Amino acid sequence: MMRWSPAQPPRPGCPHRRLGTLLARELPPGLALGASTFRPWASASFVGARHIFPCLLATGDTTVMRDALQDRLGATDWALPGHIVADVAVACGSDPHMLRIEILTVED
Repeated sequence: MMRWSPAQPPRPGCPHRRLGTLLARELPPGLALGASTFRPWASASFVGARHIFPCLLATGDTTVMRDALQDRLGATDWALPGHIVADVAVACGSDPHMLRIEILTVED
């Protein structure tokens, strides 16, 4: 197993860029993606990554947007060859106009 390091490139086939592209297509108008990060993740049975996407809401209520986005992203069929989206979580950020989308992927 590869050890994670911020200086090392992602594992071969890491879906982070593709996930960001697919996520951008799913976001409603007025919600913009910020600089994303990811961190390798593993359990006793699975290997994958946690992908974190901060978003800025131009106008509106972040709580309402969070709930709607959680439902929408949870129902999305993600096309990630070799990977499965295991979990999607949307949370309000520390700033009143920020949302944080976290997606857990595992290798198929």
